[in-house]
Formats: sequence, C-alpha cells, structure tokens
Amino acid sequence: MTITCVSLLSAAAACAAEPLKAQQVADNAWFIQGEAALGSPANRNFISNAGFIVTPQGVVVIDALGSPNLAEELVAAVRQVTTQPVRYVVVTHYHADHIYGLQVLKDLGATVIAQRAGQEYLNSETAQLRLAASRVELAPWIDVRTRLVPADKWLDADMVLELGGEKLHIRHVGPAHTPEDLVVYAERAGVLFAGDVVFRGRVPYVGQADSRAWIDALSGLIALRPRIIVPGHGPMSTDPVADLELTRDYLVFLRKSMGEAAANLEPFEDAYARADWSRFTGLPLFRAANRINAFNTYLLMEQQAK
Repeated sequence: MTITCVSLLSAAAACAAEPLKAQQVADNAWFIQGEAALGSPANRNFISNAGFIVTPQGVVVIDALGSPNLAEELVAAVRQVTTQPVRYVVVTHYHADHIYGLQVLKDLGATVIAQRAGQEYLNSETAQLRLAASRVELAPWIDVRTRLVPADKWLDADMVLELGGEKLHIRHVGPAHTPEDLVVYAERAGVLFAGDVVFRGRVPYVGQADSRAWIDALSGLIALRPRIIVPGHGPMSTDPVADLELTRDYLVFLRKSMGEAAANLEPFEDAYARADWSRFTGLPLFRAANRINAFNTYLLMEQQAK
C-alpha cells in the first residue's frame, strides 16, 4: 500500500516507510510488529503490535494500531492473506497506540469487542486531552478526523468467540497494565495474543497500573502454558514462560525495591540510585521508561503502606 506523503519534514521518514508486513505465527494466525520506540510523526505512532486470525467465516483482528493510516495498512496486510471480511476487532485495552486505528475497521463493518472497564477511560477527560495532544504531537497521522471508537460489545465476563470452527477465548486479566486488559487465546493454534500485559524484549510502561494485580495476571498466563505469545510490544515468543517471567520479575523488582524504600521513608532519589537495575538496563526503552516506572511504583507503595 502506498503511503501518501505530505509536505512536512517531520513526516519525511514515514514517506519512505515500507508497507506493514504480517508475520505468520500459526497456520491461520498472523501479527504485525511495531517499533521499539516512542510514538512520533516519523514512525506514525507505529509502536504497538496487532494480530489477526483467519477463519472460513471471517477475520478476527486483535487491536488496531496507533493511527488510521496504520490501520489501513493493517487491512491491506489482511487482504494479502485472505478475502474474508473483518468480522470482529478485540481491543485488549484503550491505550492510544492500540486504538487510534479503530475507526478504519469499524467503518468496514467490524464489531468491536472490549472489556467494560474501558468505558471509564474512553469517556474521561484524560482520553479527550490525550487525543487533542496527539493531533498536535503526531500530526499529520492523527488529526481532526481521528476519533475515539467505543465497543459495540462491552464484556462483563470472559467469553468464547466461535467463528469458522475456531474457538477464541477472550479473557479479562485486569486490572493489570490497565483495568480493562483482555487477552485472546486461539485454542487450536495455541497462540496467546497478550496485549500489553506482556512486553517482550523491552521495559514495560507501568504508568498508574496495579502492579500487584499485574503480577498475578502474569502468573495465571504462565499456568496457561501457551505455545506462542504475541505481546503488545516486541517480537513474538516461542518461549512464552521465559518472556512472561521477565515481565513479572521486572514488576516484582520494582515493587520490592521501591516498597522497601517507601516503608523506610527513604527518599525516592536515594532509593532509585541505590537499586541494582543491572538485569534490565540493556532492555530497549530502559532509559525512557524505567525512572517514571520506579517513581509511580514508589508512590503506589507509599499509598498501599498506609
């Protein structure tokens, strides 16, 4: 698919970008891998993954990427595999890099599925302010035509989506990375689309997450023992337990190091400087994400200690 270039220097790199290419992970499952970077005009906010499963009765897409332009290329990648229509889109969580492409899939007639807890963020002032900022910071890829898309089906419980002989287990594992985290397990293929509950090969973005519940969610996914994991960020994993454990161990270390500091009334700066981050410093985005992850965890542990 050809990218339409605009006369903006900030978009020059995007104009030269190759079309998105789907990687096959099972006989009927593919994913598209975003960059290990922060969102920018140069990368069109292409920093997250999306997946899709093809059945004889239609396609199920997992997440919609970080801009309408990227979602159009996602559809083009699906069309390289099948002429079946996109019937469903499962939103793993309502973060901008996973949802700003939703309108493209919705306009094609897809049914959007998400967990009901996502309504709180979607209807919040924070979501509107984030979209307004993105129209400036991620222009021209996010603009006045970019809109927030609610689910057609808000889930209150886990469900099994049966389509074309496939069983897709849609499980609520939040609160973890977000309150509404969903994962999708393709039973026959043994593929788990994990959303941002799993960050592979990079430091996760913790934000305001309930890290204790996130650790519990990861332990539950380890017990599931999938054959392949497609994370929300990073390459797919054929060694799922090791990658689940890496994310879990990082969160455990954050809570232990910052929790001890908060309990001892040690200032954050001293605690951060004292902590041994050596196991994680080589991971992509460590410098960009680790300090704010640690600070937010310090504040969380302070609150939980009261």
